[in-house]
Amino acid sequence: MGRLQGKNVLVTGASSGIGQAIAIRFAKEGANVAINYRSGAEQAAATAAQAQAVRTNGGGREIVVQADVSNEEQVEKMFETTLKEFGRLDVLVNNAGIQKATPTHELTAEDFDRVIGVNLRGPFLCSRAALRHFLSREGGGVILNNSSVHEEIPKPKYLSYSVSKGGMRNLTRTMALEYAGHGIRVNAVGPGAVVTPINNAWINNPKAKAEVESHIPLGYAAEADQIASVFAFLASDEASYITGQTLFACGGLTLYPEFRVAWASGE
Repeated sequence: MGRLQGKNVLVTGASSGIGQAIAIRFAKEGANVAINYRSGAEQAAATAAQAQAVRTNGGGREIVVQADVSNEEQVEKMFETTLKEFGRLDVLVNNAGIQKATPTHELTAEDFDRVIGVNLRGPFLCSRAALRHFLSREGGGVILNNSSVHEEIPKPKYLSYSVSKGGMRNLTRTMALEYAGHGIRVNAVGPGAVVTPINNAWINNPKAKAEVESHIPLGYAAEADQIASVFAFLASDEASYITGQTLFACGGLTLYPEFRVAWASGE
């Protein structure tokens, strides 16, 4: 542990799920963590308390910052608060995200815009603020985006979500190329099925859970801390030569699992 000792990190959407696990793991690695939330201040405070409890090297601190990442003014204020408290930011994790299940022909423009606003506009606004800060001082920086297997795999009835993650792939790659010469690394993690509150509809239904897991080559849905460990690696110097990539942590979902049986083979 301690790979991020003394680093200052901002994690968006960190009051629950994968974001919460990332904040706690980064604290365990020695980072100071700014925990963003849109609503649910008590949950964010609980995340901060858990992060403090896992510290193994002493010191370190957590702050809680409220902002809707799709709102430009609130994002600017969040960065102002974080930089005032920490003095410097080393790592941004764009984790905040939402999804809405709707057949595409029934999807309203308002709902489409809301998902794109949080999942794609938000990472742009936060990344822009981080980039401006990174460029203002020496040392570069790291931006990590929480994407999805659905930047690669279509997800019927979740058009806006799939579009947002496809856009996040290009956001990641474009920024990585544009700022590589400034010592700034930009990568993404693409989780598959993860046991988090956003997936309670199938997690709490044994039949639905079995159906989901039947499509995962490793045979089970991930826990949030398994995804957080991938973010910790990409944020660390151990990943210093990696940029512009999406690292899929999906149990093999991107391997076209239905081809485990060679049904299309001539043999």
